[in-house]
Amino acid sequence: MLRIYTASGTGLLRTIHDGASTTSGLDQAIWYDLIKPTRDEEHFVEQCLGILVPTRDEMKDIEPSARLYNEADAEFMTVTVLVNLHDLDPIKTPITFVLAGKTLVTIRYAEPSPFAIFETNAMRPGARALVNGEQVMVGVLDAFIDRFAQVLETIGDELDGISREVFRSKVKSATRKARNLEALIEKIGNKGDLLTMVRESLVSILRLTTFHQTREAANSKLGKDARQEFKILQRDAASLGDHAGFLSNKINFLLDATLGLINLEQNQIIKIFSVAAVVFLPPTLVASIYGMNFVHMPELGWQVGYPLALCAMIASAVLPYVFFKRRGWL
Repeated sequence: MLRIYTASGTGLLRTIHDGASTTSGLDQAIWYDLIKPTRDEEHFVEQCLGILVPTRDEMKDIEPSARLYNEADAEFMTVTVLVNLHDLDPIKTPITFVLAGKTLVTIRYAEPSPFAIFETNAMRPGARALVNGEQVMVGVLDAFIDRFAQVLETIGDELDGISREVFRSKVKSATRKARNLEALIEKIGNKGDLLTMVRESLVSILRLTTFHQTREAANSKLGKDARQEFKILQRDAASLGDHAGFLSNKINFLLDATLGLINLEQNQIIKIFSVAAVVFLPPTLVASIYGMNFVHMPELGWQVGYPLALCAMIASAVLPYVFFKRRGWL
């Protein structure tokens, strides 16, 4: 699909490319949005702007030189963003921004919600006037940063809830408590994976803004307002990256604490078995002695031999328990 946006007095006007090859009437177009494009749609954009649209495989390249480069007086900038954030399995997808003069081209194979949010805001009555593709790119990136800020806030709230479950659990049963802690480890791992992807996206946006500012500063084309907007994007991305780093440290702390509590629970169980073995070892010894079938055992002829043996076994079990209790080992 190819959506073409033209500047109006306020906001943007959208048209859907119908497959026609003519480029007439597109003099005011400032944004070509390619969504899972066909080869004909890519060829049409190339014909309009005189650029080569990168392929999907080229967009996935992780080398910086393949993600941020200049070609034919146009800037090609690829970022990594997240889709399906509301689902249990968010995925990463590359999005390429191409600035050719005053026109922006976006190539994407997914539909992240920030695009729809920006489009709705840009097309509503009384919206801010957008006169070039650079302003559109700023608006789209700002929508992504706002979305990541919401995600980080949600992750922070969920980590607070996990922290309360870890350190303020009222579950008394050792088995239930261990199961709860194991479930919390899975939650912490999922939050850690999501946070890693968010940090990767923020870093890619920060690299894009730095690349664009550097190139425009060298060509002296970046206006004062645009320079200020990109500085704000950089500061926002950097501050969110710092917050993501803080949350990452918190995740590591919660993971270590949860594993520590699980080890404590397991050690407590082993301790109980060890104490039980030590307590019942002396009675077992006494019973083993008097279970031997020797003829000459004086106690076998005593009338009080059996009660004495029972008392010896009880005393040999009680004395170690009392000793451990006084030493604070139980």
